[in-house]
Amino acid sequence: MNIYFITAFPEILRISLSESMFRKACENELVSYHVWDLRDFTKDKHRQIDDTPYGGGAGMVLKPEPFFRAYDKLKEMIGKNSFKVIYPSPQGEVFNHQMTLELAKESDLIFFCGHYKGIDERVIENLVTDEISIGDYVLTGGELPSLVIADAVIRHVPGVLNTYESAETDSFTDEMLEGPIYTHPREYRTLKVPDVLLSGNHAKIDKWRYEQRLKRTKERRKELLKSKTGNDFGGKDG
Repeated sequence: MNIYFITAFPEILRISLSESMFRKACENELVSYHVWDLRDFTKDKHRQIDDTPYGGGAGMVLKPEPFFRAYDKLKEMIGKNSFKVIYPSPQGEVFNHQMTLELAKESDLIFFCGHYKGIDERVIENLVTDEISIGDYVLTGGELPSLVIADAVIRHVPGVLNTYESAETDSFTDEMLEGPIYTHPREYRTLKVPDVLLSGNHAKIDKWRYEQRLKRTKERRKELLKSKTGNDFGGKDG
């Protein structure tokens, strides 16, 4: 997979991409990152990438020209006319697990990172294929949400994780939350690991884990169970 980030603040991305799973995926030649400075696609001597909004109002808007020029270069490099262009935005569809699975099938992902007041609408209407929100709040720019989306996606690229079973047991994989997990020591400050996890009986352990996941999902995200079965698992005890 090739992931391209078009941004006015490339160092925000480069620092994160050089650490942890991002770095491992790159070193193992499973994912390649390309961080492009939006200013490199300007033509004026001041390398201006933003301007005031038409009609007045506060804030600055990223100009369309640099994004269109970057897109033209991408078409030339990738060698095809259509590919996923993601614009992280509070106005987008809320990001979820199913999106990560679909995006992980792509060979090329492009992130247009907004900043200031946002990106000229002509870019969104004509170049962006997926406008995605990571939640109902506003960040200063699109760099951090781009990293969030990319991180969630590359976990599903074969070989990135030491064992894919780790991703398969994450929250949302089967529309339930992940249950409690424990590690050594067996007892810490009088706080003990549940006996069932020490029993060696894998059937009992699997049953306990499923029950814990169901309980946690009922308590915290009951709507996930409704969407899965069409039933209301609420009951008198929640």
